[in-house]
Amino acid sequence: MTNTASIIGGGVIGGGWAARFALNGWNVRIFDPDPEAERKIGAVMDNARRALPMLVDVAMPAEGTVTFCETLEAAAEGAALIVEAVPERTEIKHKVYAQIEAVNTEGIIASSTSGIMPTELQSQMVHPARLIVAHPFNPVYLLPLVELVAGAQTDATMIERAKEIYAGIGMYPLHCRVEIEGFLSDRLQEALWREALWLLHDDVATAEEIDAAIAYGPGLRWAQMGTMQTFHLAGGEGGMRSMLAMFGPCLKWPWTKLMDVPDLTDDFVNKVGDQCDRQARDLVPRDLERIRDNNLIGIIRSLKQGEWGAGAVARAHERQLRPEPVAAAPMITQSRVVPVDWTDMNGHMNEGRYGQIFSDAAETIMAAVGADDDYVASGLSYFTVETTIKYLKETHAGERVQVRTIVTEGVRKKLRCLHEMVRASDGEVLATCDQFMLHVSLETRRTCEPGPEVAARVAALAAAHEGLSQ
Repeated sequence: MTNTASIIGGGVIGGGWAARFALNGWNVRIFDPDPEAERKIGAVMDNARRALPMLVDVAMPAEGTVTFCETLEAAAEGAALIVEAVPERTEIKHKVYAQIEAVNTEGIIASSTSGIMPTELQSQMVHPARLIVAHPFNPVYLLPLVELVAGAQTDATMIERAKEIYAGIGMYPLHCRVEIEGFLSDRLQEALWREALWLLHDDVATAEEIDAAIAYGPGLRWAQMGTMQTFHLAGGEGGMRSMLAMFGPCLKWPWTKLMDVPDLTDDFVNKVGDQCDRQARDLVPRDLERIRDNNLIGIIRSLKQGEWGAGAVARAHERQLRPEPVAAAPMITQSRVVPVDWTDMNGHMNEGRYGQIFSDAAETIMAAVGADDDYVASGLSYFTVETTIKYLKETHAGERVQVRTIVTEGVRKKLRCLHEMVRASDGEVLATCDQFMLHVSLETRRTCEPGPEVAARVAALAAAHEGLSQ
């Protein structure tokens, strides 16, 4: 049952789940009666194949198989995880669970529901202990949050198993310990959405103005800090206590209409829809998805640098994916996709990023000879003192590239590498780098002899690579 996920329902969420699992090496079986399901999910998969690998600086695992099944039973049988992503109607979900239970008695059944209580979902099941809610956020293949909620009859071990599964595919499993309608995130989102609808309904602001009020201000803060921490910082040295003392009384003012919603009349629905259409201009949904994905990649990658928020999740996932260096001849020291934030005004990879990828390649060599994180923590490392980079071909965002490295010198303090960056699809050489490094003491910041084990490994690697640069 290991590494097989069943997706029941191939809409936006089901397609996102299929992409997230398949691109992380799981075999996926999908059932959806929609005759257009394969085409629709194929479009989601294409977007995900382009976007998800840009979040990490290592190669993703080999993509799992994606199989479209003619029956629900064929999709669910033998799967370790059965993702239910059907419409939000309990009678449909109960019917689906009965069909799943007829062929699969061991896999976790995870509902993607946005707000139906798991206790209600499992109320007609023969084996309710293995049903949980695993509520994701669109696009599932990029956003790491998944809310895990247990029902009254859920076995607690199912939540723990689910945490391991979702963390293993680069997600942040948030256990909602109390079963409550709408769970956590949707309750917060809908409070804001409800207020936004009233502002639009009362002609206080347009849809575009309401979005600007979030996108250019608090939304940027929320990308790396939640509501509570944001307001804690707003209180200055006094933190949240000062914030509540200053602004707490305002919460009693009749600013908002959070306990009420405007009537969704045809006229009002058309008003909202027309404004959103104008805001999108001539961009179709696929265009907006590509823009959204590029923006999310940039935000998450920037957060990854400081291992903060969603960036910390991406960094942890990268560590899981990073293979141990193999002392081959030549060595594959980088295998990755070029991200969108590595390109310049000409649309190709900029000069600084070539330095970045060759620097990362050198760190792989350092790890292979024992000059790893622990070695650096002990106060010793290698510093680059000279590089010569040749730019041979254009390199574009989304391209899969590898760096092949030969150690051309490894004597005493010296470590010299010749790197070749090649396009993975055809092996064409895109750039080369001759990199010369010296061993240093991080305490004195001057050159010194490496430790005996590192010195021996460097010499052995140089001997193994001798003659390959001719």
